[in-house]
Amino acid sequence: MKKIIALDAMGGDYAPRELVRGAIEAAIEQEVKILLVGKPEEIEKEKEAAFAEAYSSAVLRGELEIVPATEVIAMDEEPARALRRKKDASIAVATRLVKEGAAQAVVSAGSTGAQMAAAVLILGRIPGVERPAIATVIPGPRGPRVLLDSGANVDCRPLHLEQFARMGSVFAAQFLGQRSPRVGLLNIGEEEGKGNELTQQAYQLLKKAPLNFVGNIEGREVFTGEADVIVCDGFVGNVVLKLTEGLAKMLMDMLREELLGSFRTKAGAWLAMPGFKSLRQKMDYAEYGGAPLLGVKGISLICHGSSKARAIRSAVRAAAESIENRLVERLESSLVPPPGDHSKGEEVYE
Repeated sequence: MKKIIALDAMGGDYAPRELVRGAIEAAIEQEVKILLVGKPEEIEKEKEAAFAEAYSSAVLRGELEIVPATEVIAMDEEPARALRRKKDASIAVATRLVKEGAAQAVVSAGSTGAQMAAAVLILGRIPGVERPAIATVIPGPRGPRVLLDSGANVDCRPLHLEQFARMGSVFAAQFLGQRSPRVGLLNIGEEEGKGNELTQQAYQLLKKAPLNFVGNIEGREVFTGEADVIVCDGFVGNVVLKLTEGLAKMLMDMLREELLGSFRTKAGAWLAMPGFKSLRQKMDYAEYGGAPLLGVKGISLICHGSSKARAIRSAVRAAAESIENRLVERLESSLVPPPGDHSKGEEVYE
């Protein structure tokens, strides 16, 4: 059965142009049906321009269909309020398509807060999950690893971190190929008693959880340490993520400047170019495309706001893999619900 993915074509810094082109590239590469959600006249215009400029001879393996949505939630709007006011916003329409069964996943590069609010309020939470978490795949010399939460929840309780660890382990097992993912708690020291009240209490919960918990890891071990799943609250996780992006860009820019500084270094750079290209590819977020919001009753992939076509294509591929691997069902089976109904979300996300 062909997988159906709703793409918020109006979300992101380069919407709808790059979103449409990313959808076309995904449809060339994969047998998926992509629902382009947004303003039909703008989407159709970009679609025609894309085929005329770059994809005139392309053969689509998948399908493209436009689903109208007349409104867009801007980055500076308060997410929950905007979502309630703009019922026909592209992210709301795309998420409802998943809720109604017309699509199996939603992908967006728009307001992260709006996408999280839409996922919680429209799709609802998986029973047993109090706070959904953004799981971001980051590179490492021994292969990729997952960091969560990377921005959904700036304030957490110890139980939330334990739930993040469970969800991250399921994700790492399915998508990173780890048989028994090693879980590390991001902290200021390796010893059990280190950290603040949150990390100390979370440590005790993680010790007792049915996980391959390897203890605390420090910031310098995020990329080189023994953990496949790195757990922290969303405030710390987002700082780590943004710092990593900035550092990687700075290092690549400095390296380029040094290598192009003289004829001798240019010659060396030319010889080493395959290695540099491979390194850049491993460090490029566009290769992973999107970060799934784990813990909601549907597949919702959050893309970088500056995502271009290649990143969108990768995000569609990741969404298709999530559908294929029954990500939501596996998360549901891995979590034991606490007393009470936690299936509907009422929290708002800033």
